[in-house]
Amino acid sequence: MSDADEVRRGAAIYSRPVLRIYDLVVVRLSNSFVWRCHRDRMVEQYERCVGRRHLDVGPGTAWYLAKASLPAGVMITLVDLNANSLARASARLAGLTTIAVQADVLAPLPDAIGRFDSVAANFVFHCLPGSWAVKGVAFGHVADRLAADGVFFGSTILGRGVRHNLVGRRLMAIYNRRGIFHNADDDQEGLERSLREHFMEVTVTVVGTVALFRARGPRR
Repeated sequence: MSDADEVRRGAAIYSRPVLRIYDLVVVRLSNSFVWRCHRDRMVEQYERCVGRRHLDVGPGTAWYLAKASLPAGVMITLVDLNANSLARASARLAGLTTIAVQADVLAPLPDAIGRFDSVAANFVFHCLPGSWAVKGVAFGHVADRLAADGVFFGSTILGRGVRHNLVGRRLMAIYNRRGIFHNADDDQEGLERSLREHFMEVTVTVVGTVALFRARGPRR
């Protein structure tokens, strides 16, 4: 199966029934007790980093965006391969100015969407197939859509170099076997190296088994 097929298969998992329980299972339970990085850490990143023109890659249900205090007049573009996720996220952000774009971050993002003050990819990269050298291509696509003084931020669950608890180890094995995750070999060093290929300033902080990252200065 090609990487493109793997991406489509992974995205297809997020059906409407799955998205209805996503906030409970992933945001409230898994974040705190399995991956050991409380949801508030992600909300803090959004509040610190979101600019007036914001691109959210793989928004899920947009829980973090909805809970964060965002700049007045913020304009949000949502990018995802899964139409269900785009519909769910758009509905949750109905009070804001949003645009939904169905696209794959492993391919160049459409020029027509413009450039952004901030780009987020929260819990996206552990779902993408391949090594950091392969999935890191997406960092270049993000850099192309980021303003010169913009910030790229997000989080990803690591497979190596962190200590998973018993439930985490079991879920990692199941999710990787089923193609939901592709992160068995993902580590902090590889993430930082791949980000630095496309950005001049990179900061990665590991909380539990989650790498929280911020990057500035897109290399184009």
